[in-house]
Amino acid sequence: MARNAPDADFGFRQVPLGDKQALVDDVFHSVARRYDLMNDLMSGGLHRAWKDVLVTAVNPPRGPQPFALLDLAGGTGDVALRIAEIGGPGTRITVADINPEMLAVGRERAAKARRDIAFIEANAEALPLPDRAFDAVTIAFGIRNVPRIDLALAEAHRVLKIGGRFLCLEFSSVDVPGLDALYNLYSFNVIPALGRAVTGDAEAYRYLVESIRKFPKPAVFAEMMRAADFRRASFQPLTGGVVALHSGWRL
Repeated sequence: MARNAPDADFGFRQVPLGDKQALVDDVFHSVARRYDLMNDLMSGGLHRAWKDVLVTAVNPPRGPQPFALLDLAGGTGDVALRIAEIGGPGTRITVADINPEMLAVGRERAAKARRDIAFIEANAEALPLPDRAFDAVTIAFGIRNVPRIDLALAEAHRVLKIGGRFLCLEFSSVDVPGLDALYNLYSFNVIPALGRAVTGDAEAYRYLVESIRKFPKPAVFAEMMRAADFRRASFQPLTGGVVALHSGWRL
């Protein structure tokens, strides 16, 4: 790759932009089968409450009226299954993920739950989906792993119907004095050790911890959403700013 090729953050490392996706893929190949278990262990189960906030914001209709949802980077089906549980018979859910191992987990879980969810292997930067096809687009803890976030935001906007909503749940910046120091201590010492014990891969979880620190601050990410033409871009801090729920509309 040419020396003047742009770089991207891979955790605290700078890597050629064209290499980041393969490196991220390697991380999720390694942890796919125990990804949701690790989420429980790392967050003490809080990720379930955070995803409940996301699902409540989606608010799929309970009746027969059609409602199309796209969940990006949701290969294990965790968010999709939650929405399928409360959505009415008109709710149609598509999960798009670039990682086939994560998708395999999601397909198995959906089949076991007898939920009709479509799973497609796709890059969030270039979705093989038509314009204005979805009433809502969600992504939970996945956008920070996308090499070109601006392209993923543009694609999410493109596939939304007029009046559709984009919801992004992502780790954020702790804003409670004292909690930030404890959070850093836990993140950099406990989480990689948990990753080694549960998945055999401490480095994958070291990357995931580092990637949180490199993700844009909430106000900056809101500006990125506005640049992608989302209207009424806003964010809601959760659990002292550990995570934030970002919202924007295609109007």
